[in-house]
Amino acid sequence: MKISTEPIGSIPRPGYLTDAMRAFAINEIKKDELAGLFDRALEETIRLFEATGSPVITDGEQTKPSFATYPVHGLQTLSPNGVVIPFADGHTRQLPKITSGPFRYQHYAGDYLKKAKSLTGLPVKQAVISASALSLLYPQEGIDGYTRDQFIADLLNAAEADIRNCLNAGAYNVQIDFTEARLSVKLDPSKGLLKAFIDLNNQVLNRFTETERKRIGVHTCPGGDHDSTHSADISYTELLPHLFELNAGNFYLEYAAEKDKQSVLRAIKETAKPTQKIFIGVTNVLDPRIETAEEIRDIILEAAEIIPIQQLGTTDDCGFSPFADDASTSRETAFEKIKARLAGTALAEQKFA
Repeated sequence: MKISTEPIGSIPRPGYLTDAMRAFAINEIKKDELAGLFDRALEETIRLFEATGSPVITDGEQTKPSFATYPVHGLQTLSPNGVVIPFADGHTRQLPKITSGPFRYQHYAGDYLKKAKSLTGLPVKQAVISASALSLLYPQEGIDGYTRDQFIADLLNAAEADIRNCLNAGAYNVQIDFTEARLSVKLDPSKGLLKAFIDLNNQVLNRFTETERKRIGVHTCPGGDHDSTHSADISYTELLPHLFELNAGNFYLEYAAEKDKQSVLRAIKETAKPTQKIFIGVTNVLDPRIETAEEIRDIILEAAEIIPIQQLGTTDDCGFSPFADDASTSRETAFEKIKARLAGTALAEQKFA
């Protein structure tokens, strides 16, 4: 039996590209020069992806500034001092905040997808950022003349358009990055924030037909960045019963790095709907060691004892470089882990032939 396998999204950028992005930020190179290097990195990444034998690829997010803020990159009504997200190793990421309305996306993921599809004949998956993540851009102190309700209405329309553009452009699947899910439980143990996030994302998902939602998935993880996380200390069992309330067809779950895998599998079995496909992470993106195909096979077979094999798929725990400046994992390591995932999935398939 064939076991579905898909990547998450990002691949570490080549050094020449990250150098050029830094140079552009301080006006050392021109936009045209950077654009040429974006094109070079994108084509190189797609060729390397094709060489892995992956049945589905991504663009490696080579031209995104980050998985989270691409829609507002270049937006003039932004202040840099938004929500701060602390990571376990002590480093932080800070979101911007908007200073006036109306809220509009500056970039749509469908444009990245169209470029990638022009360079390959393989199916291309596209990641988009969740509405819940972008809801954090609205300042707690409010904005004169632009209420939070007005912002949310604009956000829902833009988030819907982001997904719909990808579906219309021929995305194999569209993946909503919901990495703030586990973090929300850390920030609010009552889970009120998590429930509000799920409600907001469902307001977007409910604008799509049941058939369309079969091509829409949700990725969650404890926020990998620079080999650290922001919420791995929160048990998955706190999240999963609520996560599957999202009206999506596919779920891409960080799993390989989980210490108590049995409790995760039990939570999936007890709360996932039969119509929801569960892609478990079988490569730990925070560990530079390349998993063996046999190790990955065994992870899959263990999961298949609890989750029906027809409902199971494989993926990587997270993207390998969600932020453009994250070079903690090498490009070579990322592609070797993808090859290992493919080989391990193929070995597991043999058990169900």
